[in-house]
Amino acid sequence: MLKLTWAQAASWRVRRHHLDQRAPAGSMLAVASRLCGLHAQVMSSAELTVWARVEGLERRAVQRALWEDRTLVKTWAMRGTLHLLPASELPLWHAALSTSPRYLRPALWQKYFGITLDELDHLTEAIAAALDGRVMTREELVQEVGRLTGSPAFGVKLAESSWGTILKPAAFTGRLCFGPSLGQRVRFTRPDTWLAAAAPPPRVPKMDPNIHARTAPAAVTRRFLAAYGPATFHDLARWWGGGGVSSARKWIASLGEEVSPVDLDGTEAWMLAGDAREVRELPPIRSVRLLPGFDQYVVGASRHAECLLPGDLRQRVYRPQGWISPVLLVNGRMQGAWRHEIKGSRVEVVIEPFVKVPSWVRRAAAQEAERLAAFLGGALSLVWKI
Repeated sequence: MLKLTWAQAASWRVRRHHLDQRAPAGSMLAVASRLCGLHAQVMSSAELTVWARVEGLERRAVQRALWEDRTLVKTWAMRGTLHLLPASELPLWHAALSTSPRYLRPALWQKYFGITLDELDHLTEAIAAALDGRVMTREELVQEVGRLTGSPAFGVKLAESSWGTILKPAAFTGRLCFGPSLGQRVRFTRPDTWLAAAAPPPRVPKMDPNIHARTAPAAVTRRFLAAYGPATFHDLARWWGGGGVSSARKWIASLGEEVSPVDLDGTEAWMLAGDAREVRELPPIRSVRLLPGFDQYVVGASRHAECLLPGDLRQRVYRPQGWISPVLLVNGRMQGAWRHEIKGSRVEVVIEPFVKVPSWVRRAAAQEAERLAAFLGGALSLVWKI
């Protein structure tokens, strides 16, 4: 079995995430695909996730892709969290998400919403009908669902779901996604009609007949390992957020000889076989990035973060209520935290290393801060908090 150190694993992931060398300008969609979507609980973090990886990214590139070109789609995905997914890949994600048992537990719906699974299916179909060719606020959707079902109580169920739980089954099965907000009011639409109405050439994704509930989990696992390997069953289970470790074992096993076990500092992990052959030959890297909150690299390391931190500092990055801090990433290791604030025409960036960093790291981090200020349209004010 191939033996790897965490330094080698981090080096591999840094390269796969375009954190050693930014991807060429115009490659935003390819990067979003490589990362298995962009975590979008906070939209500005999704934008900075791309900024950290793509050369010359325009300030409005993500917003334009979402609401004008419609090449990105905002929806609930893995772990039930908001993501931006390439529109052309929605069939794959919907097929995989439709297999998740997370939201198909009768006790869950009966306890928290007072409905059965049959009633949930009826509600989900009503959501799809209401959103057909339309963009609606939650309040408008509540009223329309009540009208279509003949049961105002069903509409009330939507209004009571402050975190969108009752909407997620519709999102997972391709019946709902986010539309452009109306001021501060969130709006929803249906992905097929939303994408069909995009400016020519048509942006409607073509469903590959080979992508369905039986094969989608293997395709998703392949993508996960390509970006976040080497990974354990537990890593995959936590990242996906549905089905537990037993499903993760089955998903990895379904790849057969495509995957290879590796010894990662004494722990059995898995990589795509072709990647395992390449990782042994990789030279050491020198890489410094300012990763935003909720960055995909940090999310993917959530279960084994201690292996990529200089000590018992997990709580400095992975904070209460699921908040993930921006980090100073050095050679794939989380060496500090940082924050930024726009103050008039200036962008203040405060970097707080966890340990003493060498001068080359300080220089590289300062260059990244300059890039950030330019991206945000201000002059840099850099503060090192030691």
